[in-house]
Parts: sequence; structure tokens; C-alpha cells
Amino acid sequence: MKREALDLRQRILGVLLRDARIHAGRTLEDCAAFLGISPETLAAYEEGEQPVSLPELEALAYFLNVPVGHFLSTEPKLLGKAPPFNVPEFLALRHRIVGALIRQAREEAGRSPEELARLLGCSLERVQEYEHGERPLPLPELEVLAHTLNRPLEHFLDHVGPVGRQAHREEQAAGEGPVEDEAFRALQQLPPQIREFVLKPINWSYIEIAMKLADLPAGRLREIAEGLLEITY
Repeated sequence: MKREALDLRQRILGVLLRDARIHAGRTLEDCAAFLGISPETLAAYEEGEQPVSLPELEALAYFLNVPVGHFLSTEPKLLGKAPPFNVPEFLALRHRIVGALIRQAREEAGRSPEELARLLGCSLERVQEYEHGERPLPLPELEVLAHTLNRPLEHFLDHVGPVGRQAHREEQAAGEGPVEDEAFRALQQLPPQIREFVLKPINWSYIEIAMKLADLPAGRLREIAEGLLEITY
């Protein structure tokens, strides 16, 4: 192989390394410290001025949460910058969703807020704050409530938000999740208006609520509908 081809491959690897690092939100110093090399050496890798070894590439792939095959592909693709993650907004929404799920499970189990307060050894007001998402529900207490209300802890995990999507991607990479092409084909079969609604991140919280409502018995749905009518009129 000619030297020019080797240099080109070296530069491509450098571009892919830098792209993966930025996508993961890591600095040169982060990655260099992980490898035990200087930031200048890592910068030389990214600029294609110095070749990276396979073991170093494997270690960086692990650190940046990218399959090593991403760097070895004959058709390399850039990952791009990761979308911004608004942590306060995410936490506020997730606290409300977890609280709503607790309330739903409690009502389906025929338990009162007072019973949960006695179970947790806290005030009724605190339980109400948990259910309205006004106070973060500590994980040990959530585990107790999940067990008491006969819900697996996974029931309360984020499935459609940024954390859920990341877990889904990791499952796919490990061969544990559904095939991405099948999911894409299923999405394409949706009516255009529904597909457009589903693809907007701002609507995902509504979709999750709809999923929870779909699990409710008909009687409970009727009660909710009647309550909404009373509020409206």
C-alpha cells in the first residue's frame, strides 16, 4: 500500500476519533488521561499526524461508548454532535411521570395515600408531593412502593425520553433490541400526521401518557373522562 493511502486512512481515523469524542461530550484531556498519554499526543491522533494503535482505539471506543467497528468500517459515518440534554427540564418531567405512575398504581391497587404514608413512615403531604412530582421520590422509597403496589421497578424507568432512547440504542448494539430496520418500516407505515407527531421530541411525554392510559381499565378511563368534562364545563 502506498504511503499516501496510509496517510489518508490515518487522517480518516483522526476525524472519526474527534467526532466520537465530541459526540460523547469528552475533552482531549479526558481521553488522554484515560489512555495515559498527553493531550498533545491525542491531538496528533485526531489531526492524523500520528497513527493510533488498535488497542488504543479499542480503549477509546469503550470510553466514548462507541462500537469499535465504527472506526473500522469501510464506509465511515460521522456521529455529529449529541443533541443538548436539558437536565432540569428532564428531571422535572420525569418526577411528574414517576409520581403519576405511583398514583395510578396506588389507585389500581385500591390503596389510599394515607396507607402509603404509613408504609414509608412519612407525612400524607409528602406522599401527595411525590405523586404530583413536586418532590423527588428517593429510590429506596420507590422500590418499597413498587413492591407494595406490585409493579417492577422497570415500570418507572424512562422508555421514550433521552435516557430510554440511549438504552434502546445500547440494546440494539448488543443485539438485544429489535432490528432498527423493522422499527423504521413500522414507522413508515403510520399515517403522515401521526408519524409527524411521533417524531417531534416535544410530543414524547404525551405519547408516554397515552401509553399509560391505554393500560387502564375501561371503568377508570370513564372516570377520568367524566372528570375532564366537569373541569371543562
